[in-house]
Amino acid sequence: MSSEHYQQHFIVSWDQLHRDVRRLCHQLVERDFKGIVAITRGGLIPAALIARELNVRLIDTVCIKSYDHQEQGSLEVLKGVEHDGEGWLLVDDLVDTGKTARAVREMLPKAHFVTIYAKPDGRPLVDQYVTEVAQQCWIQFPWDMGVTYVEPLVEQAKR
Repeated sequence: MSSEHYQQHFIVSWDQLHRDVRRLCHQLVERDFKGIVAITRGGLIPAALIARELNVRLIDTVCIKSYDHQEQGSLEVLKGVEHDGEGWLLVDDLVDTGKTARAVREMLPKAHFVTIYAKPDGRPLVDQYVTEVAQQCWIQFPWDMGVTYVEPLVEQAKR
């Protein structure tokens, strides 16, 4: 479903993302993880921030393609890992319908799975998340947006 079909939009700034990741890390700081597995591509930036906050140096990836710009398509596993997730922190930016989360849970059943944002359909599949977002809400992540020039109002009014 493209973003035009969503009833709400949630724009996440870089600052908001960083604050949300730090909130999650406060809940994880007492745990000792062997490493982090980031679900690409959305989990890469949150995983890097978490790795910094928890001082984790070992980072791996599970590479899955399930979104093509704004359309959720078929699931394609491009790269897996060679363990069951025991002692590992599994990170993604968002759990939405749960399609990707189910596939990764099968691959890494013993990992501690966290996301920054969770929608109701996918929420039960993760161990922890920071912010719940309505199912019909399209989340606009900062890496998908660019800063652009906005014309002053006085210039717009002249037209």
